[in-house]
Amino acid sequence: MNLEQARHNMVEQQIRPWEVLDQDVLDLLYAVPREEFVPAVYRNLAFSDLEVPIGEGERMWAPKIEARALQALAIRRTDRVLEIGTGSGYLTALLARRAAQVCSVELRPALAAFGRANLERHGVDNVTLATGDAARGYAKGAPFDLIVLTGSTPVLPQAFLDSLAPGGRLFAVVGEAPVMTAKVITCAAPGSYRIAELFETVLAPLANCVQPARFTF
Repeated sequence: MNLEQARHNMVEQQIRPWEVLDQDVLDLLYAVPREEFVPAVYRNLAFSDLEVPIGEGERMWAPKIEARALQALAIRRTDRVLEIGTGSGYLTALLARRAAQVCSVELRPALAAFGRANLERHGVDNVTLATGDAARGYAKGAPFDLIVLTGSTPVLPQAFLDSLAPGGRLFAVVGEAPVMTAKVITCAAPGSYRIAELFETVLAPLANCVQPARFTF
């Protein structure tokens, strides 16, 4: 398998057609080797337009979702980032290449170890990793300039909005299958937010995420 040709095809055939035209984002996808963050058995699928299994029932985002989120967040060199769900560490590494500091929280110890090993192998040194349940919020280190939820949530907890600094942006996929919407929510001022809806998708929910109230009879 020609990895560089596969990487090029991923960018040109999947990501550009999905309206990702920010050259800094495209350059980032060439700079961080996606194939080295997937389990070895799935290495040949690293550039495919699908969610690659990484163990513990979890999957990496499809490449175009990663790229679209990065473009929408418009990461700055001074940004402090909170990532909910480390997974393989690939998105963590992408965020870390653009931001000042990333705090990433993973619920599952085995995945946390997998992500940590991948990040250490690639010399990513501006990431703080934690193991724990952050599906309903994570206040340690707040406020953050960026927050990224790597799993969907039927209801977006207010705790995440409260952890945004003024001007901060949050990426989340909100809703329940089959209707979920990827959104970027910007904190215009304390208690005031702007919402941009990006695209519809279906993403596995965060474990222990907030559930909507249900009617009972």
